[in-house]
Amino acid sequence: MSNALNLQGLFMSEQQVDLLIIGAGPAGASAACLLQQAGFKTLIVEKEQFPRFVIGESLLPHCMDLLDEAGLLEVVQQQNYIIKHGAEFFRGGRQFAFDFSQQFTEGWRYTYQVPRDHFDQTLAQATEAKGIPILWRHAVTQVDFAQDGSPKTTIEDEAGNRSIIHARFILDGSGYGRVLPRLLNLDAPSHLPARTALFTHVTGDIRPQGEREGNIWICMLDDAENGWMWIIPFANGKTSVGVVAKAEFLAQFPKDPDERLKALIGSTPAPKKRLAEAEFSFAARQIEGYSISAKQLAGPGYALMGNATEFLDPVFSSGVTLALESANRAAKMAIRQLKGESPDWNREYAEHLMLGVDTFRAFVNAWYDNRFPTLIFSEAKQQSIQNQICSVLAGYVWDKANPCVNQPERMIELLYKNCTASHPATAVSG
Repeated sequence: MSNALNLQGLFMSEQQVDLLIIGAGPAGASAACLLQQAGFKTLIVEKEQFPRFVIGESLLPHCMDLLDEAGLLEVVQQQNYIIKHGAEFFRGGRQFAFDFSQQFTEGWRYTYQVPRDHFDQTLAQATEAKGIPILWRHAVTQVDFAQDGSPKTTIEDEAGNRSIIHARFILDGSGYGRVLPRLLNLDAPSHLPARTALFTHVTGDIRPQGEREGNIWICMLDDAENGWMWIIPFANGKTSVGVVAKAEFLAQFPKDPDERLKALIGSTPAPKKRLAEAEFSFAARQIEGYSISAKQLAGPGYALMGNATEFLDPVFSSGVTLALESANRAAKMAIRQLKGESPDWNREYAEHLMLGVDTFRAFVNAWYDNRFPTLIFSEAKQQSIQNQICSVLAGYVWDKANPCVNQPERMIELLYKNCTASHPATAVSG
């Protein structure tokens, strides 16, 4: 493999690089490519070996901008992933679709649905092909910071052999592993209620024809507060199916994960019809209490990226977009710092990233308290408002010209009140 040519000498007791990246996922790969473009020596350390399974399979159009800037879009376009033109919401017998070609913000009008094992490996291999080494199956066990902030990182392979990496800066894109938050005691609880995700891949999905084939389906189970289901089709013939709900709602269904998921599918009109002939590709898996935050996103000698910063909720597929945006911003900030500047990481990085996170958070909260479903299924909404919301769902959550980004909570509440005033019954019945 291409990474082998640069690994001689990395197993010596110590190694010096400009920047160490933890994690070879989308955040780590894209940040490394940007740093290489700027001429800095970068090393990626990855605990696992790709391909490996992970959820978060539905990209948003803003991902295309970020992949392009990192020099990774072309290789993604070559994979023939299924094209996602929009998002479709279902509530009982009602349906509403957002079309990414009708947005407030100028940007990409489509994106892809991607099996993450294949997508992440594609990005990692493209990164290695650019000459950036990845140390696979190496875990970070300790990080020590000198007085000037320069980190000394201890890594360990599967055999227990240890090495020391001296770097001028660290970017942590370790995702759910949250390496630096764990080592530096940065973990913070999420303000979102604990929910459970139950999911699998299926074959035999009866898909819509034409451009709608690749759209994500988001289907309310009862009401949004209780739970919802995703349906994400892939070009390989498989489809990702999952449920997000509170534990007390799931408790009324069978305990066995497969039987529970089948019962949930059968209880919901749109998925019941679409997945009538579906067969599970693997036993249903479950993740509980996935939302988490961090006390700070950067400090002397390091910055967090992607899910190592904060993970909200899968309902609007924000995960990869936030990972790529944080990687893009963090890499550019690190480049400036490595060149001798003194960037303000709190103002220029953390506050910027949190603008997008807080926008998504407002819409996530509005989804679960039923304001967002009431709004999108209302006949009172205007096309201009629909376009503003569509840009949020497309990942353009840093466009302050969009009122739904500039003041998301205020806009949601205002629009909700307008809809319910015009059609009072929609707040109750949807």
